[in-house]
Amino acid sequence: MTTHAPRTPAPPRGIRLTAPPDTALPAGFTVELAADTHRSKDGRLVLGGSPLRLLRLTAPAARRLDGGRLTVTDPASGVLARRLLDTGIAHPRPAPVPVADTTVVIPVRDRADQLDRLLTALRADPPTSRLPVLVVDDGSADPAALARVARVHDAELLTHPRNLGPAAARNTGLRHARTPYVAFCDSDVVPEPGWLALLLAQFTDPAVALAAPRVVALPVSAPGLLDRYEEKRSPLDMGDREGPVVPVSALSYVPSATVVVRRCAVGAGFDEDMRVGEDVDLCMRLHEAGWRLRYVPAARVGHRHRTDLRGWLAQRAGYGTSAADLALRHPGQVPPLYAAPWSLAACALLLRGRPLPAAAAAALTAVTAVRVARRMPDADNPPRAGALLSLAALRGTAEQLLRCATRHHWPVAVTAAVASRRVRRVLIVAAVAEGLADHRRSGSSLSPLAHAAIRRLDDLAYGWGVWLGAARRRTTAPLRPRLALRLVSRWTAGERP
Repeated sequence: MTTHAPRTPAPPRGIRLTAPPDTALPAGFTVELAADTHRSKDGRLVLGGSPLRLLRLTAPAARRLDGGRLTVTDPASGVLARRLLDTGIAHPRPAPVPVADTTVVIPVRDRADQLDRLLTALRADPPTSRLPVLVVDDGSADPAALARVARVHDAELLTHPRNLGPAAARNTGLRHARTPYVAFCDSDVVPEPGWLALLLAQFTDPAVALAAPRVVALPVSAPGLLDRYEEKRSPLDMGDREGPVVPVSALSYVPSATVVVRRCAVGAGFDEDMRVGEDVDLCMRLHEAGWRLRYVPAARVGHRHRTDLRGWLAQRAGYGTSAADLALRHPGQVPPLYAAPWSLAACALLLRGRPLPAAAAAALTAVTAVRVARRMPDADNPPRAGALLSLAALRGTAEQLLRCATRHHWPVAVTAAVASRRVRRVLIVAAVAEGLADHRRSGSSLSPLAHAAIRRLDDLAYGWGVWLGAARRRTTAPLRPRLALRLVSRWTAGERP
């Protein structure tokens, strides 16, 4: 069935969403400490999450976590489990749920062959084979081809007479959905079997508004250089580590290539004023309203990444242009650099390359280590913990500065390099070193130099987009760093003995 979707006004910019009516975890809900969480020997000091959190537990709370798992049995354990989840120190381990009460919404413009591939995969997977599917034709040049594909797979077709953008197409599907949950799937993805059940299980937490799978590269028979780079460094692939989606963290957003949402949480949906970055904006608005968002890499969808050089560069630059709009809508939430003043000062001193400034940088780091150790007197080895955390922060700031010089702020870095031979040498060394380090981290199948060269192209295109977007909006917001006033945030959780 084909329906011409009635046009309704787009949601206003920065529209606020309502808070979740209930955030209490239900009885029987289980959480498990993340693999990278550190506990003291007595179990009362817990360190982990992103940004890094220090959680000090009461003795009864520590006993509840014996074995690294906690199941909610009463209000006190529910409060503790919620704190562990929200800090990223623990991850949910919900019970399996049936795949039901979900509408699949597919925004598409032409790409009839890709739509057919996606619908074939959905109908072939038993849990999703009978779900209602809404295909939203967003102004295709050949609407008849999409109509034929939708008819073959028993999907309802909604049409926009002209192209309105992916946000508007998703919102049209959202308005027509009648189920509690909506799964948005772009037409160029292919879900792997079992993907939806893993995501729907996250919604047994009443505060979860959105859950997203990992987006991995579809196999290519004869992969080129960009195919092999995208296999490891696609901006759609958020990696293999699960966690909460929180601004200014290691997992600050998830892409809308495939996401499942609680329909009552997302309101009018995506901001239709945004042609790029609308998914990041929705994540941030949900977080600001108090909803929780989860990334579940165990659920996977394949995606055919863009790998023609011209289109690839244009895509990266397009992503960069969204930074200005996001920075204006969400001040301080998309900084190019987020670091403590002391670590920035220490890095600046080390860049001088002379003994006296290096000694001053070491002194700054030592003072910070002492201060951190004093905040952790009950750690197994406070001096060692303070030193390790301070050195990790210094390294993290150095890596961010490298990324800024080669990504967000490369026009400034290049200008300085033209004027100074010393800056030029430092920039060349930094660009090569960062690329080689990323090659090692990512496990890329490319040669180290090829990977480093493509990574620099990636950064040049994205950075150009950031500056272009900033110029259009007449703002420096996406270029301004944000200072972290604490190395480790401290929380206290548990119940009184």
